[in-house]
Amino acid sequence: MKKIYTCFCTDVIHEGHLNIVNQAKKYGEVIVGALSDEASIRYNKFPTIPLEERVKLYESIPGVSKVVVQNRMHYDDIIKDLKPDYVIHGDNWREGPESVLRNQLVELLKTYGGELIEVPYTRNETVKKIDAVLKEKLAMPEYRRKRLKQLIKICPVVKTIEAHSGLTGLIAEKTVVDTGEGKLDQFDAMWVSSLCDSTAKGKPDIELVDMTSRFRTIDDIMEVTTKPIIFDGDTGGLTEHFVYTVRSLERMGVSAIIIEDKTGLKKNSLFGTEVKQTQDTIENFCAKIEAGKKVKLTDEFMIIARIESLILEQGMEDALTRAFAYVKAGADGIMIHSRKKDPAEILEFCDKFREKDKETPIVVVPSSFNTITNEELAGHGVNIVIYANQLTRSAFPAMQQTAMDILKYHRAKEVDDRLMSIKQIITLINEL
Repeated sequence: MKKIYTCFCTDVIHEGHLNIVNQAKKYGEVIVGALSDEASIRYNKFPTIPLEERVKLYESIPGVSKVVVQNRMHYDDIIKDLKPDYVIHGDNWREGPESVLRNQLVELLKTYGGELIEVPYTRNETVKKIDAVLKEKLAMPEYRRKRLKQLIKICPVVKTIEAHSGLTGLIAEKTVVDTGEGKLDQFDAMWVSSLCDSTAKGKPDIELVDMTSRFRTIDDIMEVTTKPIIFDGDTGGLTEHFVYTVRSLERMGVSAIIIEDKTGLKKNSLFGTEVKQTQDTIENFCAKIEAGKKVKLTDEFMIIARIESLILEQGMEDALTRAFAYVKAGADGIMIHSRKKDPAEILEFCDKFREKDKETPIVVVPSSFNTITNEELAGHGVNIVIYANQLTRSAFPAMQQTAMDILKYHRAKEVDDRLMSIKQIITLINEL
């Protein structure tokens, strides 16, 4: 009997999946792949039930003879192991980022005479409603909040990009690229930056925008996305205020807050010693961390301590002393920052920190030292890389140039070829 293979990454079986299985039964024995947790998460399909339950769910489908676990998004391993006569899939992957998986599969099947069967993707109101419910479930606080820790465990590095609005949240959520190696890549999480949030509102980055306004930004982003959020908490403010911020963010479903060990009126770190900046004492900052840890209700929410010693030229030993003290006080991660273009001191810190602490997540923000890759940083023990302001910095000059050209030419024709079409914008929004 011929072997037919199809792969599912769903927590709910609807008529679209049943149609796939029913079509597959016509050709022979039906083997269903259950995409592993790791592969599902890399595919931005965070499971809401354990893999074992998904396997049992697929085994219960009439006509399925066996369920296997597919550990990667692409089909290399599974095709090598099973050599199915046919692979069956919906026709919804012929275009867009997923087409790279399809094309790779076709080439694999050709090597031994296998064949891809594509069936029309089921697009009715019932299926749409189920898909929408699944997406809403992923966006719920109890599912979103724990996702950052899941990613840290399974990803070489958690790629994070800033979002300061619903639109930039959609960019972070939906941007997928073909790496050129038959693989897809995307951002894993979003960073809600105080700098970018303030800039979007036309305000200086001095903690002027209050928490109520910043929480509104989070709401706007959460309404249209499912990926985990890391919140830029600046100094955290007064300890008495910080505990309420922790409670609010945890309740909203935010995954982590990063607070920096400075005091007084906020000045952007990249100014370094060019402006007067005061670093908090180790004792005071540890007390703030401890206070935040006491009020949080879940193990999922993370309080990450940002060390400014290298920015303020206080030296490597001071940075490391603070790091170990903050971890002892309960910090769930350490962020180390530098304004130098050479990443050497960041890497030195990471290596020395990892000599004594193998587990605590390390976060870096390569704004100045932007030549280093995610892979190189991961090689030195970095867990989270935050691209903290690039969307804002790219948008401003583009919008400014468009405005200048319209004034210059007294019309919009000259700028049209570099604009996204209204149709594309509507499509992006309507895909929700």
